[in-house]
Amino acid sequence: MPPGLLEVLDVTGVAVFAASGALAAARKKLDLLGMVVIATVTAIGGGTLRDLLLGRALFWLVQPTYLYVILIAALGTVVYTRWFSPPDRALAILDALGLALFTIIGARIAEGLEHKGVVVVVMGTLTGVAGGALRDLLTGEIPLILRKGQIYATAAIAGVVAYVLLQTVIDRTTAGLAGMAIIAALRLGAIAWNWTLPVFTVPGPEDR
Repeated sequence: MPPGLLEVLDVTGVAVFAASGALAAARKKLDLLGMVVIATVTAIGGGTLRDLLLGRALFWLVQPTYLYVILIAALGTVVYTRWFSPPDRALAILDALGLALFTIIGARIAEGLEHKGVVVVVMGTLTGVAGGALRDLLTGEIPLILRKGQIYATAAIAGVVAYVLLQTVIDRTTAGLAGMAIIAALRLGAIAWNWTLPVFTVPGPEDR
């Protein structure tokens, strides 16, 4: 994937996740500072954890421009919600798009450090899901990755595995875009049609 395209996707992912964090904060009626904090944590949480685990300099310290992107996205969301009522599923849709972008970006960064296979899958998934999980925890919600049957982290895993495998037959740029499309399609499909994973239970003493 060309460096310019990767950078554009990275900035887009930060902006989308920041907007989702700001929207979540708005629904909890937080003040402006609270909204910016939630937007920031959502946007940089996954990438920060990834960089710490990989021993990299934190991406937003190397390029503080990301912080300005977060601020602009958060304030833009404030202005939008003052004048318009966001669709009921706006937060879920923004989160799905951010998940797709960040997961493949995280995988690409792990590959750039010469990691392969399962490490790429784990780092990509972590980059995609951690920011949203932190957002949910800070706003008093059960994180999506812990909700029963939710296709969330599963979508990220499926997309990043597809990305890794597709590189054996197509170029990395196309594989990356295909991986993003798979993640977004699975997550948006789950939102639209309530797709869920099977739930397995073990009978307890009271069930015997």
